Amino acid sequence: MPRGDGLLNHDLLPNEKGPQDQCGVFGVWAPGEDVAKLTYFGLYALQHRGQESAGIAVSDGTQVLVYKEMGLVAQVFDEATLASLKGHLAIGHSRYSTTGSSNWENAQPTFRATKHGHLALAHNGNLINTAEIKQRIDNQVKKEKEFQADYKTQISTSDTDLVTSLLAGYPDLSIEEAAMREFPLLKGAFSFVFMDEHTLYAARDPQGIRPIVLGKLERGWVIASETAALDIVGASFVREIEPGELIAIDEHGLRSQQFAQPKPKGCLFEFVYLARPDTSINGQNVNQVRVEVGRRLAREFPVDADLVIPVPESGTPAAIGYAQESGISFAQGLVKNAYVGRTFIQPSQTIRQLGLRLKLNPLREVIEGQRLVVVDDSIVRGNTQRAIIRMLREAGAKEVHVRISSPPVVWPCFYGIDFAAKSELIASGLENDDICAAIGADSLAYVSLDQLIDATTVKKDNLCRACFDGVYPVELPSADLLGKHVLEGIEKSVTDQVHSHDAINRP
Repeated sequence: MPRGDGLLNHDLLPNEKGPQDQCGVFGVWAPGEDVAKLTYFGLYALQHRGQESAGIAVSDGTQVLVYKEMGLVAQVFDEATLASLKGHLAIGHSRYSTTGSSNWENAQPTFRATKHGHLALAHNGNLINTAEIKQRIDNQVKKEKEFQADYKTQISTSDTDLVTSLLAGYPDLSIEEAAMREFPLLKGAFSFVFMDEHTLYAARDPQGIRPIVLGKLERGWVIASETAALDIVGASFVREIEPGELIAIDEHGLRSQQFAQPKPKGCLFEFVYLARPDTSINGQNVNQVRVEVGRRLAREFPVDADLVIPVPESGTPAAIGYAQESGISFAQGLVKNAYVGRTFIQPSQTIRQLGLRLKLNPLREVIEGQRLVVVDDSIVRGNTQRAIIRMLREAGAKEVHVRISSPPVVWPCFYGIDFAAKSELIASGLENDDICAAIGADSLAYVSLDQLIDATTVKKDNLCRACFDGVYPVELPSADLLGKHVLEGIEKSVTDQVHSHDAINRP
């Protein structure tokens, strides 16, 4: 299995990794349809949410089969592989890791045998009480010999794998009953799709931090991280899965249960960057929200300039809004190479020195001698913006004024976005003028938090804004229990305990 591969744009700018969401999830229950191909196209539509690995699990009513690999969806699956995945229900996953390393063992869907059959599960989000979950599993290991033997064979270090183990660890309960017992004890963000041989399940954390929606096919149902994935497979949007809701879909239809009281805190950054522009969240089209944010940004921070140009692609809607409101002409001043993405070929030092130019290249004929407003969605560490401004000046830009369609990112995220540690966020340690000087801009301004929230039309109290204002909707444990590799740090001690217990009880 391939190991240790990385994102090309990360390699080119090793100190600048933009916001990454944990994953995209997809599920389908549709007897008579090619569920593997539907899942493949659903994951293709969700590829932006995770590019490290991809996987699909299917069931034909007698067994659950899982296929997963490192790489993009189109690299992992081909016609022959998809043809071998036959069944009437399926789930799929595209991964970006926020708990656990990027390796094959942590690819999803995860899989377990249970007393009642087999279980596969995929997860978007990030749990913050993984150490507590690990302890509960350890207690199960000590009590259940069969569970103990199965657990010792697992070498995954993801929070998803822990949840799968929990659900599979109840010999006296069905998967659905186990979920109703365990999900209220999970803390953090989770949007799950999971399945056994006969039933498709989905669940969302009580805060509803990460998105997940329900759609209808002519002969079945679809669950996806975003409405855009429903569009791709020809499913009609039904509704968002509610915070604290568990749904099950089988031959008897769809049923719903609440495992926790809803306390809505949807992720504000989904509107800023994470979601596709053709997705709808809370009834609002994301592209229209981003254009409106650009208009508000122009009203808050006007500038005398000749052209408005976006940092493609995520800065484009806000740049359009800025141009519309300001009356300044809109232009494409940066050309993006659409084929720079994941690669298994590591760049040489010579290519590495080309940096951002493999991904973006300025149009000299457009920007030479012009005073530019450059609109981007966010600044994390600042290295990308610094490189872009340098390129624009080298191409002859007279002035470069940077406008950002989100407030300064000052706090790390623990709910599924892989933001850097607080010390690595440029806005957490520098004032606005200092950041402006650091990236080499003539001026720098961010849209205000209130204006961003107003543009979404969602009530402020119903949004998670933690990366902007430090107000975390789910109480955080101590810092040493929050790292991306926290489970790897305690894996050895738990494994040693299991082996020690096994040796004591061995005949």
